[in-house]
Amino acid sequence: MAMRKLNRYIGRTVAAAVFMVLLVIVGIDLLSALIEELKEIRGDYTFVSVLKYVGLIAPDAIYKYLPFAALVGCLAGLGSLASSSELVVMRAAGVSTFRLVMAVVRPTLFITLMGLLVAEYVAPAAMQIAESQRAIALQKSESSHSRHGMWHREGNDFMHFNAVQPNGVLYGVSIYRFDDARNLVQSTYANRANYTDGRWSLDDVRQVQFADDRAVSSYLPQRPWDSGLSPELLNILVLDPDDLSISGLWRYAHYLKQQGLNAGDYELAFWNKILQPLTIMGMVFVAISFIFGPLRDVTMGYRIFVGVMVGIVFRTLQDMLGPSSLVYGFDPIYASAGPIAICFVAGLLLMLRRS
Repeated sequence: MAMRKLNRYIGRTVAAAVFMVLLVIVGIDLLSALIEELKEIRGDYTFVSVLKYVGLIAPDAIYKYLPFAALVGCLAGLGSLASSSELVVMRAAGVSTFRLVMAVVRPTLFITLMGLLVAEYVAPAAMQIAESQRAIALQKSESSHSRHGMWHREGNDFMHFNAVQPNGVLYGVSIYRFDDARNLVQSTYANRANYTDGRWSLDDVRQVQFADDRAVSSYLPQRPWDSGLSPELLNILVLDPDDLSISGLWRYAHYLKQQGLNAGDYELAFWNKILQPLTIMGMVFVAISFIFGPLRDVTMGYRIFVGVMVGIVFRTLQDMLGPSSLVYGFDPIYASAGPIAICFVAGLLLMLRRS
């Protein structure tokens, strides 16, 4: 019973510190996003639209900063127990280091599970809605060739969509068709595309056919469009790889391979996300080893400073290894797992050195 109360006490202390750090970091990130979006206000994209956009991207920011918050939060939470000599009293009462470590790991596992659920079911859907609403509002105040939107390739067709709605509706569809010699043979622009009964149709279509030395233009109120894209794949296409769900990354990487395209960015993002629980546990292990090792007698400010620096080094290492895997062609899983392995090895060495 006493050990159970002790576990709850340590767990509450660490969890509260992690949530406080996460609140501060995410708050700063969202404030920065708000300031940036204020520059885009025009037409239908109003201040209220900006607030909705920032609110919808919040779950994604929470998930992305979880490893950093776990590191700094554990340093702060355990550091407060060390500063008040509570850890010393616990050790003197016969509580082993292993039990103290497990008391910290349990709430971290719960936080990790919540993060996975947010990353898979909440953040991608919210980001997709945020980006589509933003793109639609901005597209209404710009020309048909909007600087917003996204590009996609399917065979010899290169497509640009100004805005994508979650229900299978596209706005500002541009399709450029090339032959095998990379000569432009057809250019098509449609104000809108709808997906019904498993097929696409284009509305308000302006088409230009290039043949020999002439170009023939035509207008159609509606025409069918054969494409391997589906609303599900478009919901993936509208987001950056880091903003997608794990299942969405897997599906889209498979689709790109079927099209003969490079899926390296999506495979890298897939491994980064699927290994994020190990990333969080590695950060927590480093924090625990610091508290029981070199940082047990320093001030709280110094502990937080060290946590921030370790987090920056970890993130920099990930940012370097990720693009390197795409450039040099080694498996992205090594780029994702490498920094995690370094965290566990460093933490283990510090714990052994203390012993």
